[in-house]
Amino acid sequence: MNAPLFFFKQPAKHHVLHNRHGREYTFRFLFIDNESSFLLICMEENVLSPSLFIVILLGGDDCISPGGNFIFMAGCHINLLVCGVEFLFCLFLQKYTSLLVRMEQIKNIVFDFGGVIVNLCRETAVKKFVEIGVANADELLDAYHQTGLFLEAEDGTLTAEEFRVKLSAVAGKELTYDQVFQGWFGFVTDVPLYRLDYLLELRKKYNLYILSNTNPYIMGWARSADFTSAGQPLDYYFDKIYTSYEIKEVKPSRAIFEHMIKDAGLLPHETLFVDDGAANIKMAKELGMHTFQPINGEDWRDDLSALL
Repeated sequence: MNAPLFFFKQPAKHHVLHNRHGREYTFRFLFIDNESSFLLICMEENVLSPSLFIVILLGGDDCISPGGNFIFMAGCHINLLVCGVEFLFCLFLQKYTSLLVRMEQIKNIVFDFGGVIVNLCRETAVKKFVEIGVANADELLDAYHQTGLFLEAEDGTLTAEEFRVKLSAVAGKELTYDQVFQGWFGFVTDVPLYRLDYLLELRKKYNLYILSNTNPYIMGWARSADFTSAGQPLDYYFDKIYTSYEIKEVKPSRAIFEHMIKDAGLLPHETLFVDDGAANIKMAKELGMHTFQPINGEDWRDDLSALL
C-alpha cells in the first residue's frame, strides 16, 4: 500500500459494533488511508485476541494488504462515526474469500443435557408421577423449567432424600427412592449412541462441558455405568459437568452461567453454547457466547459441525 497513513493525533474514541448475530464488540480506529479508501480498526484486547483486526473496504479492489489477520462482515451495512462524519459502508467481499479468517476460534462447547444429549418426553414423566400419587404433576413439571417441589430438587434446595420425603407427603403414601427415580426417568426416552460417539470426536479438538438444570436422581443414573450400553458414564464424554442442584442456581439465571465461566476459565467469545431452551440461549448470547438451539429429538450433528 503506497498511500500515506494518517494516524489520529488524539486517542481514538471507543465505539461499539454489533454483528449480524447481535454480538457486541468494542473497537477503536487505528488509521485511515484516504487515497486507497482503507480503514483499519483494532478490536479491544479484552474482547478478542490483541492481534485481530477488522478491515473495512470503502471501495476499490486494491486496498487489501496481504499481511495480518482480516475479518470481514460480508453483506452488512455498518454506521461508523469517524472524526464527526458518519459513513455508511456496504461490504461486498465474496471475491476475497481466500483472505477471510474466522473472527473467533471456538475452543469450548457447552451442552445442555436433556433435549440435546438425551431425548426427552415431558408427558411420559407426568404420567409416571401421576401413577405414584402426584396428582398435580402436570402443573409442576415443565420441559425446561420446573416449579414448586420439583424446582426445589433442581435448584438444590432439597436433597434427594428430602425430596423423596416431601413427595411422599404429596402422594399420601411412602414412596421409595426407586419409585421417585422412575418418575424422573420418565423424562428420558433414549440416549442416542451416535451423539456420544460424535462427542468423543469433538473432544479431540474442543473442551466439552455440560450445563444442565437437573436433579440428583437423573444425574445419579447418568453419571453411572448404567448410562449407556457401553458402560460409560456421562463424565466419560465431557471435561466437566455443571448441574443446577450442585451450583444451587437454575438456567437461565446469569449466576449459573457465570459460575461455569469462572470455574472452567472460559472466554465467552471462544465458547459455543448448545441448548434447546430459548431463554437459556438468550442468556448465553447476552454473555457473549456463540449459540446453537437444536430441537429435542433431532440429529443436530451436521448443523453443529457447520458452526465450527
